[in-house]
Amino acid sequence: MIGESWVTAPFDKLEEWAQKNSFWPLPFGTACCAIEFMGVVSSHYDMARFGYEVVRFSPRQSDVLIVAGTITDKMGPVLKKIYEQMPEPKWVISMGACACSGGFYRAYHVMQGIDEIVPVDVYVPGCPPTPEGLMYGMLQLKEKVGRDRKALRQKRKEIEVSADAGAAIPA
Repeated sequence: MIGESWVTAPFDKLEEWAQKNSFWPLPFGTACCAIEFMGVVSSHYDMARFGYEVVRFSPRQSDVLIVAGTITDKMGPVLKKIYEQMPEPKWVISMGACACSGGFYRAYHVMQGIDEIVPVDVYVPGCPPTPEGLMYGMLQLKEKVGRDRKALRQKRKEIEVSADAGAAIPA
């Protein structure tokens, strides 16, 4: 067949490639860090070249929660509910000193890091963090997803081998 091209690959590899290269972030911005996030998705920094341009404002349509800014104790349950509404697999990026560790707010009403209520995959430090820092954090998340998928694939292979070995042994 002249003029046609074919690509063959196992579905697992295709799924892994798609998952690593097409995050749909949900910004949870509460302070100045949210302004930096806006800068990252603008044309100057262009997150679209990495496949992260589809910003969703619904937890049911996103797979990366970017928490940018100060989280108070009153906002904590709301953040947890948003996280729980996201479909699996889901990841969290803590952006800025306030989201990572409470920042310079050492008060009773400010959460000292969002990892108290949701699991965090990548921390982006800074007050405010630079757009380059968030882009680096997104690329680190991409690598983490690749490592996790590879480990999951290896674990499945080991289970299949042990199941095949167990079936071959007469009872």
